[in-house]
Amino acid sequence: MSFILYKSNSNHKGSESRYLSVLLVVARVLLGIVFVFSGFVKSIDPLGSTYKFEDYFHAFGGIFNALDWLAFPAAIALSTFELMLGLNLIFKINLKLTSIFVFVFMLVMTPLTLFIALKNPVSDCGCFGDALVLSNWATFYKNVIFLSLSIFLLIFKNKIRPFLMPYAEWIAIIVFVFVGLGLSGYCYRHLPLIDFRPYKVGTNILKAMQIPANAPVDKYQTTFIYQKNGVQKEFNLENYPKNDSTWKFVDQKSVLISQGFRPAIHDFSIIDTQYNDITNQIISNKGSTYLLLMYDVSKASEKGAEKAEAIYQKTLRNGSKFYAITASTDADIQQFVLKTKITYPFCKADPITLKTIIRANPGLVLIKNGTIQGKWNWRDF
Repeated sequence: MSFILYKSNSNHKGSESRYLSVLLVVARVLLGIVFVFSGFVKSIDPLGSTYKFEDYFHAFGGIFNALDWLAFPAAIALSTFELMLGLNLIFKINLKLTSIFVFVFMLVMTPLTLFIALKNPVSDCGCFGDALVLSNWATFYKNVIFLSLSIFLLIFKNKIRPFLMPYAEWIAIIVFVFVGLGLSGYCYRHLPLIDFRPYKVGTNILKAMQIPANAPVDKYQTTFIYQKNGVQKEFNLENYPKNDSTWKFVDQKSVLISQGFRPAIHDFSIIDTQYNDITNQIISNKGSTYLLLMYDVSKASEKGAEKAEAIYQKTLRNGSKFYAITASTDADIQQFVLKTKITYPFCKADPITLKTIIRANPGLVLIKNGTIQGKWNWRDF
């Protein structure tokens, strides 16, 4: 009888151990995949991550406004760190140390994303770059789940058998770090290996700007504030004192309650030196149109701008169109032209649009009949 009971207890403990092993594998692999994905999409778009860091610094204000110089190294460090942690988790590399780092990382990011969800200083956290855009609240809920998984992994990390010998683990970590740095370096000097933005090669800009006939529109809740006898009161569109002159208008507030249809491209607009909108002229040209994009000439490569001069001269000979486009002021453009001796004229566009179209300063885009045919970093002109 005692033998039967002992055997039953052994089976029960063995079953629990198997369940625990399965849960540990699920937690480890799931966390690993998320970290690898997050690190990879940031690594192949280091400038996109840099812009996001700059958005955070400007949104927080104060001393953070002076930290723009940290944005690029921080972007590289974060993407490499996430990629390394993810690969460590998947391949069971130095799990004791890795599980601690993952827990601390999630412990910092979870309250940070709660603050962002509450205060909404930026439209999205940028945790998955442009590959997967989540709302700020969705990001927080996601982090709560992964913080829980990291705690579970931290508690039971000693029950996971290592895959490699200790010396081999450190070699693997060094390799992972160099992979992350190499990806970021290559994509910075050229362009992202995968383009997740709406202006990827093959996109027809005109089609991407179209809005379907029955598409939903933005809905706003409008509040009117009126004052009477020194007392202010809020009204809506149905009950505001339209014909009552005893009420004096004070203010109006409009809050977006539901967003309507937003086309993939909704911000492509180019203005020439005479303040004429030449957007349709550019996207309807059936021939070759070259767009040289410099969102800020003061930060643009002078060598790249000079190399573009040869392309401009060639377009003058073969009849192609060439537009240099920037968001810089006329004074900055004039100073840049004097410094580089370039002769092509400049048009204007929104800086965020220019940063979105191409991750280079300057970068070249070739358009034919409204379709993007090619994109090049200035190093590849």
